[in-house]
Order: sequence, then structure tokens, then C-alpha cells
Amino acid sequence: MEDHPTALSIIQAENLTHALPDKVILITGCSSGLGAATARALSKTNATLFLAIRDIHKARHVLADLLGPASDSDSSSDSTPASDEDGKPSTSQGEIRLLHMDLASLSSIRQAVNSFLSQSDKLNVLINNGGVMATPEGRTEDGFETQFGTNHLGHFLLFELLKPILLRSVTPQFHSRVVGVTSSAHRKSGIRFGDLHFETGGYDPALAYAQSKTANIYMMNEIERRFGGQGLHGLSVHPGLIFTGLQKFVDDGVMEEWRKPGMRPYLKTEEQGAATVVVAAVGREWEGKGGKYLEDCRESGPAKPGFRTVDPGYASHIRDQESAERLWEESRRLVGLRD
Repeated sequence: MEDHPTALSIIQAENLTHALPDKVILITGCSSGLGAATARALSKTNATLFLAIRDIHKARHVLADLLGPASDSDSSSDSTPASDEDGKPSTSQGEIRLLHMDLASLSSIRQAVNSFLSQSDKLNVLINNGGVMATPEGRTEDGFETQFGTNHLGHFLLFELLKPILLRSVTPQFHSRVVGVTSSAHRKSGIRFGDLHFETGGYDPALAYAQSKTANIYMMNEIERRFGGQGLHGLSVHPGLIFTGLQKFVDDGVMEEWRKPGMRPYLKTEEQGAATVVVAAVGREWEGKGGKYLEDCRESGPAKPGFRTVDPGYASHIRDQESAERLWEESRRLVGLRD
């Protein structure tokens, strides 16, 4: 654990402290865990942050150190500048704004995007961090399997609605970026095109999670293929093995394995997991690049035969362009978009 850099150390190493006051970043899932750690680190760049969150009350509590005194304005869009201990406005970070967004609801996503567009005329970085893991069988508000609907389709609609402003925000000096937070669990399953929502073959929470994480990678690859030439890039990030609230539905046996002493060198804190997210979002080495799978703050390669859960690398199926293209078109249909 000691060998892993933190998100803040990445900001410092890249000389990005106070360096992005003219940039706008939107992050999903920031009321705890990885998202909150990512937001804290990126706030040091002085970028304006929009944090898309389902539970605004929880977010105000968790992010109190960033938000300062809570505002009683519109609960669906809360703009709260940071303050120093004496109450004066702080210059150590950019503006932080909260957006109410439920990734399991297409209507909520549309409302959040409308709110964002009313407050900002640009968007430089979109970080698709929010999600669920190994949930009991269920359906989203729109009838999708919970994990596929939340982790993939919610973010897919969010990107499609924000795509115009991401493209407009491209400059020669700073291309726009989309970061998809995925997982090494993608190695367990490709896309089940014949049964995306586990309606016929019986529900398996681990496979449903794996499918959604492969979908995250396909989406980033397709963003790069379709829009990279226009200055809009997609990068996939596996943050590592981290204990967060995301694992509340994970099987007890799996969690016991993770807690064994031999696992300690492979586990990361939330701040260490957020480091690779920050590298993908603002790291200078990824300017104008995309379509890659990152872990441990660098590009990763294929997993070796016989890999263990803790071993690095991606599954070969993430390079299946035909499946990625098919998923893109199917996703457009499912979220109600037409050419």
C-alpha cells in the first residue's frame, strides 16, 4: 500500500496545483469513496468542479471540507465556494457545485444536464465514476438491469447529452477528456447481447457487474474511435482494489479473502485509487490521447494466462471493436436517442 501514489501527489508531481482555473470538470458519484477523493485532489487545480450526486444531503456532510457552509438555495444545484477558517473566500481551490443526479433514472440525468448547461458554457473533463456493484437482482426506473442501467446506460446518456459541449470546449492546448472508471472484474464477462438484462438465464450479480464494467471500457474505446480526431478522447481506468461502500453487496466469502494479510500489498486507499483517475483526467502525458486501459497510474497491457484477481492487465475481449460498435448502437436505442 505504501508504494502507491495518492491523487494529491499526482497533482503535485504534475505541477497542476492552481494550474487549471479556466477548466470545468464534472464528476459522477462524489458523495463517498473514490469520487470524493478524486474531487478533493482535483479541487487543488482551481478548476471549477461540478459534482453529480444522488444524495445531496449526504454529499454536503462528506464533502464539508470542500464545500464550506451549506447553501439553502436550489437543492438540485448547489454552488458553494470554499472558505478559510476565518470565513473569507479561499483561493486554494476553484468553485465547487453540486448537481442532483440519479444514474438509475434517465429523466434525472436529463434534468441534471439541463441544470449544468444553464450554469456553464464549457466542459473540459467528464469523469464517469458513480456506480453500483454486485447488487441484488433489480431494475432501474426505466426497466434496465440495475448494474448495466446504472453503471453503463446512465453514463452513456450523460455523455451523449454532454457531447456537444465537450466538443465545443476543445482547444489546441487542451483536448476534452472522458474518463470511464471500470474494474478488473470486466475480465469475467463480455457483453451478453442476447440477454443484457438477465431475463432468461438467471441472475448472477458478479457477471452483471462484470458486463457493466466491460461496457464502460467499450464506451471509452468508441469515444476515442468516433471523436478522437475532433479532440475528444476516452480513457478507461481500473483504480485498484479498494474498500469502499461500493462493496456492501459483495459476497462475505469474497470480502474475507480480500481481508487476509497476504492481500495487504495489493489494497489501496481511496486516495491511492483516485491517483490513476486523476492521471487520466488531467495528466499531461495523456493530452490528445485515448482508447487505452490505465491502472497503477500508467497504461496497462493484456492480462497473462492464468491471472489472479490481484494481477494486472485487461481481457482480450475489450479490443473487440465489432462488439463495442454494436453496444454503442444498442445503447443509443435503449436510452431513446435517434440519429
